[in-house]
Amino acid sequence: MTTAGKHIQVGQRVRVTQQVVLQSNPQTSTVEGVVEAFEQQKTGSWYAHSEDNKLWLDRLRLRTDEGEIVYCNLDQLSKVEVVG
Repeated sequence: MTTAGKHIQVGQRVRVTQQVVLQSNPQTSTVEGVVEAFEQQKTGSWYAHSEDNKLWLDRLRLRTDEGEIVYCNLDQLSKVEVVG
């Protein structure tokens, strides 16, 4: 699991900030909600050459205050903060 996710527990309220670079212009997004699940799941990538020849990602499932379910794929640029 990423270092961003080592302290995450189901039921905690967290804020996840992620950054994506588009044409050398960083774009940041933030989502806040209650953790429903935190686990490693495999992707459909066949080229990863790891367990089951799949790429394993840290995935965080949150429920926002509006009831929306949000899945976050955590990477080295993800920042997860426990809030409230």
